[in-house]
Amino acid sequence: MIKSMTGFGHSQVSKEGYKVSLEIKSVNHRFLDPHIRIPRRYTLLEDRVREELKKFVNRGRLEVNINIEKIDESLRDIKLDKDLAIAYYYYLKELAEKLNISQEIRVIDIFRLPEVFSLEEKEENWENLWAVLKEAITAAMEGLLLMRINEGQNLAHDIMQRNQFILSLVEKLESRSPAIAEENMERLRRRISEIVSQQMIDENRILQEAAIFADKSSITEEIVRLKSHTGYLSDLLKSDDPIGRKADFLVQEMFREINTIASKANDLEMSQMVVEVKAELEKIREQMQNIE
Repeated sequence: MIKSMTGFGHSQVSKEGYKVSLEIKSVNHRFLDPHIRIPRRYTLLEDRVREELKKFVNRGRLEVNINIEKIDESLRDIKLDKDLAIAYYYYLKELAEKLNISQEIRVIDIFRLPEVFSLEEKEENWENLWAVLKEAITAAMEGLLLMRINEGQNLAHDIMQRNQFILSLVEKLESRSPAIAEENMERLRRRISEIVSQQMIDENRILQEAAIFADKSSITEEIVRLKSHTGYLSDLLKSDDPIGRKADFLVQEMFREINTIASKANDLEMSQMVVEVKAELEKIREQMQNIE
């Protein structure tokens, strides 16, 4: 199934004490080119994210934004400096006596003093976190792939129509070709007769050279190859495999054949058809830039 390289997907998964939010945007690129933004604390998971993305796409630039939050307080520890708290308590008692003020000191008062306690993150359970992150990647990529498939089918339909139109033009070139060859040959004969009548030249030798020239001017081989290329392109568009690079190369070959025909064509009608074929090929090439 043909896929575009343009798409968007997002997801949010909350479990195992984590909330993972993820957004992925993709645009066309010759190769797979992921750019991953993930909180610095979790950068050691970046390579695993990169490998997971490869399971879903083969080409395209991916902009991946990942946010990870801890939502379970059990993942945090309170660290209490008991010695410091006791020292605060005795200093406060001593100060209260000297100032002759109330010595009532509550635990919460000591708790508010600097560095008595701190919040510490428990050691990460990396496998649990990866399971949540992997689920979020899968959900986001499924959304992105659905968009890529839908757009890919639209592109394939457009390219198929243009390819069929090119084939019809090639068939017209083919039907026009013999008449043009005959016309060219007749002009050559007349011109040769004029030259021979004025000079002592071997007419048979000139006619032989003219026949060779006419054969070299034939576009039969280019027509055969163009018809073959349009058939192969049609088959590619029905394939389930990524076709972007193959199709791009094929379109280049089609350009080469039609340019050769253009160099040989010495007829206004054929020249107009050549221009139409090249215009359609250019549109197909533009569309192909966005196919995986």
